[in-house]
Amino acid sequence: MHAHPRPDSALSKLRRWMGRPAAGFALVGGLLALSGDAPAADYPTNFNNTGGIANTRHNLTQSTAGVSGAMITVRNNYGEICVYCHTPHGANENIAAPLWNRTFKSNTYQTYDQLGTSTITANINVPGVNSLTCLSCHDGTVAVDSIINMPGSGRYNASAKTSHQEAFLDSWINSGNATKSNNHHALATTSPNGGAGCLACHSGPDGPEVATDFTVFAIGTDLRNDHPVGIDIPSGRIGKDFAAPTATLDRVSFYDADGDSKADSNEVRYYKTGDSYRVECASCHDPHGVAPSDGAPFNPSFLRKSNASSALCLTCHAL
Repeated sequence: MHAHPRPDSALSKLRRWMGRPAAGFALVGGLLALSGDAPAADYPTNFNNTGGIANTRHNLTQSTAGVSGAMITVRNNYGEICVYCHTPHGANENIAAPLWNRTFKSNTYQTYDQLGTSTITANINVPGVNSLTCLSCHDGTVAVDSIINMPGSGRYNASAKTSHQEAFLDSWINSGNATKSNNHHALATTSPNGGAGCLACHSGPDGPEVATDFTVFAIGTDLRNDHPVGIDIPSGRIGKDFAAPTATLDRVSFYDADGDSKADSNEVRYYKTGDSYRVECASCHDPHGVAPSDGAPFNPSFLRKSNASSALCLTCHAL
């Protein structure tokens, strides 16, 4: 990305990419919670999931939760919500996501086709960008605060664009004016944790008592027990086992629930990655949150639509 994007170049691309209305920058990806003083922290109350990203677990400043304790010493609170994933200038050009501010780690993912199953009749590819953005936090191998362009003059780290830097986290000053260490990085990637990532601590009964259990949220690099991503629409089974998308835009094919020919945030979609439309993480999840009606709490797990009575699943799957 270049230093002075035109409004319709940067912000419009971001809205189109995630299918959001005009709401400015918003956060993509991120683990769902950071530890508080005790495992019994009342997150549903602290994160009311209404009104915007600031009131959800994807607010990685954790200001809403009033987080204190152990995590404060091993993560950087930049005091800004959007910066954990987006930056208006100096974005990472190695991943085709709008104004992407996170460091890039080239992981190899095990995909569904490696199960040897014969039930998949569509091509399975590596995860596309609309999954890689989510996995940049949710595979548990990169610290949630590992970004390229920290807020404030002189905080840009060009070398961090291509790898997860072990040292750049040392340069930030936290709210208590104490220099941060790179402990969060060390905990996630080095011995004695053996590359266990976030689950080195956030692993429920096997981790420290104060660490919130991330077992479900840090899914790792083995994706074989998750819904396939990077998988083509099974065109040969449309009308039989799968419902056909009802609208197509530039690089999105979607189920146009309200018939407005726009990929609204509450509509399930496929992303054109390479030469085909594919299922990705963002097909079903909008990391900014989607409310079923004005003022209502967002759908659980950042789903684009409620899965009550399997409604989300049945958008695509015709059973």
